[in-house]
Amino acid sequence: MDYIQNVIETERIKTAYYRAGEGNKQKLLVLHGNISSSVFFMPLVPYLEKKYDIVVPDLRCFGNSEAKPIDARRGYRDWSDDIYALCKALGWKKFNLLGWSMGGDIAMQFVVDHGDMVKKLVLVAPGSPYGFGGTKDEKGTPHYPIGLGSGGGTANPMLTVAGQMKNDFIVKDVLNKYLFKAPFRMSKEWEERFIDAASSMKLGAEYYPGGFQMSWKWPYVVAGDTGILNTMSPKYGNLNAFLDVDPKPPVLWIRGDDDQIVSDHSMMELGNLGRIGMVPGWPGERIYPPQPMVKQTRYFLEQYKEKGGVYIELEIPGGHVCILESPIHFISALDAFVSK
Repeated sequence: MDYIQNVIETERIKTAYYRAGEGNKQKLLVLHGNISSSVFFMPLVPYLEKKYDIVVPDLRCFGNSEAKPIDARRGYRDWSDDIYALCKALGWKKFNLLGWSMGGDIAMQFVVDHGDMVKKLVLVAPGSPYGFGGTKDEKGTPHYPIGLGSGGGTANPMLTVAGQMKNDFIVKDVLNKYLFKAPFRMSKEWEERFIDAASSMKLGAEYYPGGFQMSWKWPYVVAGDTGILNTMSPKYGNLNAFLDVDPKPPVLWIRGDDDQIVSDHSMMELGNLGRIGMVPGWPGERIYPPQPMVKQTRYFLEQYKEKGGVYIELEIPGGHVCILESPIHFISALDAFVSK
């Protein structure tokens, strides 16, 4: 089924979004991840619209939403503020919130900023709450200087070049190699739509991947102050404030059993890439171990629980987009969680 994408003028940006199931009692706002757009959730909408009034926007710099610069010094707040403006424009005051990958981190920031609006929170393969790259243990202890090995200088060069050259073959290879668990493949039609979505992101120092600085310490790059990847640096993307929100929405954390991106051995994180010999000069496990992203999220949510929150961890078959690989697992878990 084809859905028509709407564009709404908010007080911050022009936001493109899909909406389906309007009139259903339960509202569900869905946030996509990095190098993607709302299109990545569209295969699930025909099932979700049966129970939910669902809105899936394109985030700033992605898809068909307006591309304005990202101030990484604000962490995920540029997107959180955009989503709040969208909710105001739509008249949404209370809803369930789902974030996938980077969208999960944005969702946690939204709870920090507007927790009274969120009934329940679903995190699908979220990035570590301590940032992507640049930390070395389950407590999220940063390397020194803070931001070392994270941010704009850590981008997959193949993706950046592919975006600049509009090379769909490279984008397809990266998507299938890292987003899904082999041998799973989306249909050719959806694969092409995903490639178009990934290629739609805005490129540049203020967009993707963002700026960076150099360091004398391995891996020689430090997060800059602008652009998408720098928002995820431990320098700016730390989400510890989430632990003290009040009220605390219940959390459902869903992850794939073979995620290549958000993992304790991520194929996008320099500590692990150095360990397996893909980035030369690795100084060893003691100095620069792989970032244990899953352990970090579990440690973080255990603290949330100790402070009075509730969370459920669910592992389902699949990779970074496990909800497309195991849709029945995902939808049944979502329905059970929201209906409680």
